Amino acid sequence: MKTLALSAIVLSSALGFANGAQAQQAKKLFFEGDIVRHALADQVGPFCVLANQFKRKEAVAWRIRVLDSTGQQMDDKGLKSVIVELSDGQKLTTKFGPHPPRGTATDHFWSVQWVVPADYPTGSLVYKVVATDTEGRSQTWEPFKRGPTQLTVIAGDPEPAKQ
Repeated sequence: MKTLALSAIVLSSALGFANGAQAQQAKKLFFEGDIVRHALADQVGPFCVLANQFKRKEAVAWRIRVLDSTGQQMDDKGLKSVIVELSDGQKLTTKFGPHPPRGTATDHFWSVQWVVPADYPTGSLVYKVVATDTEGRSQTWEPFKRGPTQLTVIAGDPEPAKQ
């Protein structure tokens, strides 16, 4: 009888741990994204093309997709915010929406753009993305920490658009 009771307690505990683990797993978020050169009217493209090196006065655009544990994309109804945090302390608030923003949308994701200031120091610029759900739970994603693959500010001026 003791063995049967002990087995029931062990099984009950194991099921409790399994349910707790499943509940935690259900809260996990997954990130997809990239950085591209964002269009500015007075500069020559190409724009919306993958890049990791940006000259001062060029615009960096973060494009981010956040997925729940089932692989479903999370929009502004499921997430309270998606913030890009730069290593210099700046926090850039993304918006969820269609892309391209004008014309026929081919995709929907979170995005934000940032123009590299004219006096910004050259070198690697570390960033991370923090997604917060409607219940206040946050999860962070960071890109690879290998120098050559990081967002890098380089010297020089962008090529002006032809008038």
